[in-house]
Amino acid sequence: MHRTRALRLSATALIAAALLAGCGTSGAHHETDKPAALSAASDSPYRGTAMNPGFAKPDLVLTDTTDKPFDLQKQTAGKTTLVFFGYTNCPDVCPTTMSDISAALAKQPQTVRDNVQVVFVTTDPERDTPESLGTWLKSFGPNFTGLSGDLTKVKKAALSVGISVEDPTKHHDGTVTSDHGTQVVAFTPGDNKGRVVYTHGTTVDDFAHDLPLLVKNAP
Repeated sequence: MHRTRALRLSATALIAAALLAGCGTSGAHHETDKPAALSAASDSPYRGTAMNPGFAKPDLVLTDTTDKPFDLQKQTAGKTTLVFFGYTNCPDVCPTTMSDISAALAKQPQTVRDNVQVVFVTTDPERDTPESLGTWLKSFGPNFTGLSGDLTKVKKAALSVGISVEDPTKHHDGTVTSDHGTQVVAFTPGDNKGRVVYTHGTTVDDFAHDLPLLVKNAP
């Protein structure tokens, strides 16, 4: 029997999950950059971590893969929206998470797929241009939108939903890593609130189970 992660994770674990994890993370975290506090709902039909009262959708305007302004609040209103902060050169978590969501969407009827939008916000805007983001996301399907722009704005938006993002780090061997939280935040269509958080390790089946509930705006 599956139980929601809200029943399995302590408040301490949830706070830890909001800090940097994966994608070459250094583990660094600054007191001035604390993510928003998390509070898990006591019961939920979701397999992800249900949040109460939920996060406000960030007031964020960036550039999409067609090189046009994209207003996150306005242009995703009325749709279930999954938001993830990451970068295309990530060696592990970012492509795996996008692939898992894509596979979960493929299991859904058209009525669900038509009402889900996945927004990938780059944490490495210097390298992730609109064009390169579009090329990278194309393989995951038409539900995926990529956004790039001012990293200061991106970091502020991420913190507002409990996710830490660090400036990209250039290493001696020429590689660049971007430390960021690995959570996916799901915003329900009825109220545009971030109601469910998915941590690294969420399975395709977990996403597939929750997507219809998110579209229905289940409590």
